Amino acid sequence: MTVSVLILTLNEEINLQECLRTVSWCDDVVVLDSMSTDRTCEIALTSGARIVRRPFDNWSSHQNWAVSNIDFQHPWVLYLDADERCTEKLRDEILAAATSSSGQSAYRIRRKDFFMGRWLRHAQLYPTWLVRLFRPERIRYERLVNPVAVVDGEIGSLQGHIHHFPFSHGVSHWVARHNKYSDMEAIEALRSDDSASTPLRQAFSTEPNIRRRALKDIFTRLPARPLLKFLYYYFVRRGFLDGRAGFTYSTLQAFYEYLISCKRTELQRRQQGLPV
Repeated sequence: MTVSVLILTLNEEINLQECLRTVSWCDDVVVLDSMSTDRTCEIALTSGARIVRRPFDNWSSHQNWAVSNIDFQHPWVLYLDADERCTEKLRDEILAAATSSSGQSAYRIRRKDFFMGRWLRHAQLYPTWLVRLFRPERIRYERLVNPVAVVDGEIGSLQGHIHHFPFSHGVSHWVARHNKYSDMEAIEALRSDDSASTPLRQAFSTEPNIRRRALKDIFTRLPARPLLKFLYYYFVRRGFLDGRAGFTYSTLQAFYEYLISCKRTELQRRQQGLPV
């Protein structure tokens, strides 16, 4: 075995057992738990996983702490959230990549998001490439939420998929979670306002992390972002082909963007000493 698995959890008893089942091939599974109050830790222990507990502060800080402080037994780490699943094809690719001599420091993996029993092939930003297999000493994360992986060395790509079920707790949980995420996104948006503009050429970079960061920076400077986001997801990305799930998801994403916009304005007014 050359791969350890890192799973982040917070009250994930509804998801964790199935997630652990899909990585049962691994002999070093570490659950980084953010002080769950349900059966999450019990399920992890029953499945033979190691548990490390740490209060959650923000995404980049949490993940940077994990790669710097957890003593993984193997040189490669596969990172998953509890509502994600490692497919069999991806497992085989991961094990092959981790034993190759190609010299990569990390690998990108695509993710499929599921909602209302179907894959959001259009409404979601597929293919979204995420750095999820890496050597822990060669990676660090930036941004408070939706962190960007910064890798020291070459990054390869795997063709298998992670399956993601972001609505497994229900729409109410998704809304509550994204309400918190919007706090951090508003802060990041203000930081973007205060920094130099991202060069436009980075939006066309062949490196997904650079391109994604550049597009997000450009998008935060546009007017009417909630409307633009709905139009992009539903019409440009053809989310209507995903049926009711596509319409609902596009609407929720526009609502999320509206929360960010409102909170960004609130922060700006507070900085200027104006009433909120």
